[in-house]
Amino acid sequence: MKSDHLLHPGLLEAVAAAGHGDVIVIADAGLRVPRDRPVIHLGLTRGIPTVEQVVTALQPELVVESACVAVEFGEWNPGVRAGVVAALGREPEERPHAELMADMAERAILYVKTGECSAFASVALTCGVSYFDEAVRLHHRLQAEDTAG
Repeated sequence: MKSDHLLHPGLLEAVAAAGHGDVIVIADAGLRVPRDRPVIHLGLTRGIPTVEQVVTALQPELVVESACVAVEFGEWNPGVRAGVVAALGREPEERPHAELMADMAERAILYVKTGECSAFASVALTCGVSYFDEAVRLHHRLQAEDTAG
């Protein structure tokens, strides 16, 4: 048995399969999911788990390059949005809900439905890579050597 962090086999499989630029949507309970997209239902009861809790659980397992939420999220549920921002550790990009929904329908490789019952409380996570900072440092070092050399 896995000892900590994510224990859900479907989430573990999705995180392991995700590549750079893939989008995983952590969705509130009411978000409509396109019929052709995979979905993992985590909602146990109203409010369990929250989007914030799922984002927090994913953080040690998933490299998040960027995040995006609907503009309406902050307007309708500023407290819930603040919790998600704290879990992300950064301010997400914002887009109008209709625009974000269309983009998610096109790009998302997975939807994770939570028990969150707050309007517009979904976040689209774009996957990154764990070695990007190291690659940038190497690139800069090689450029400096070429310039000096």
